[in-house]
Amino acid sequence: MKTFFDKIPMNTQEVANRFLVAPMTRVSADLEGVPTIEMEEYYTSFAKGGFGGIITEGIYTDNHYAKAYPNQPGLVNEAQVAAWKKIASEVSSKGSVIIAQLMHAGSISQLLSKTKAPSKIIPLGHKLKHYGGFSGSFPIPEEMSKQDIQMAINGYVDSALNAVKAGFNGIELHGANGYLLDQFMTPYLNLRTDEYGGNVENRFRIVSAIISAIKKAVPADFIVGLRISEGKVNHLAYRWEEGSKTARELLTEIKKSAIDYLHIAAEHRGWREESLYEDGSSLSGLAKEILDCPVIANGGLHDLALSQELLDTNQADFLAIGKYALSNPDFVHKVRNGIELIPFDKHSLYPNPGLFSEEKYRMYQEAFEKTQI
Repeated sequence: MKTFFDKIPMNTQEVANRFLVAPMTRVSADLEGVPTIEMEEYYTSFAKGGFGGIITEGIYTDNHYAKAYPNQPGLVNEAQVAAWKKIASEVSSKGSVIIAQLMHAGSISQLLSKTKAPSKIIPLGHKLKHYGGFSGSFPIPEEMSKQDIQMAINGYVDSALNAVKAGFNGIELHGANGYLLDQFMTPYLNLRTDEYGGNVENRFRIVSAIISAIKKAVPADFIVGLRISEGKVNHLAYRWEEGSKTARELLTEIKKSAIDYLHIAAEHRGWREESLYEDGSSLSGLAKEILDCPVIANGGLHDLALSQELLDTNQADFLAIGKYALSNPDFVHKVRNGIELIPFDKHSLYPNPGLFSEEKYRMYQEAFEKTQI
């Protein structure tokens, strides 16, 4: 019988239990993207609380067009690497694996007035004030050239190498929630007619190229994972038109990439609402069927009966906890000892209420764009 406290391998590294902290946007770095003492305390609290692994918030990968919002951390310079090194060291000393989530905003940057994306399509929805978005609608992005695509790939590889320097156990490519890699994989956002557009294999090509380049550059035991989703932060209700058929095609491409794990995001409405298809299959179940690597499920999995069901029915290997980790950094210790969980407080989603004003946002946007490469 599978239990929450089984030790499970990722690549050649061992994770102490099946509970991971899901990546959550915290807008807590300084204005230069350097992690702060508050971030060190935040990540260390989960390690102290018994989580087997921690996946960081999205970390921007270059100073060109990757940055998503003010106070987002980066992994593009020595100051950022040094600050992350302190965090990684603290987390590792408590027995938790720490994985850096690498992220490129693409067309849905809350910050940039000029963006680039697979195709010239204005994003749905509006910017989010909680994360510094004071400009209303997103700008119309420029379609990425082949040079732009290579520049983005290089940014991921360089950031992965910086993650190695900083002492992370691995990286996770953020291919979910509507950001750049998800934009390439989404048909209505990718109208390209070259080798990066069209069928599933072509739309996944940039992700495959990034994974291949990173795996060639980093040590063999360094974890390289991928996160995917159907819904997007600016289009929560989006689902693949052909459901499980599309899932199988995409998972077949993912299998070719030989990643070390797949993380399936279903955080907005919960696993049952976002992972199940009409034929009774689930995205995480199909991933377990098709892939050779561990699968991380996500979405309301503080419900321990649901989490155990996913393990027992072979639909997940790891369980990513988001909101209930915020209210219970010691979630794993509480589960192990049968202690009641503190209910989630929605206000804890936004760590710095009042951090942004429109005036501060404009000043920061102007300052960043002067240094933008």
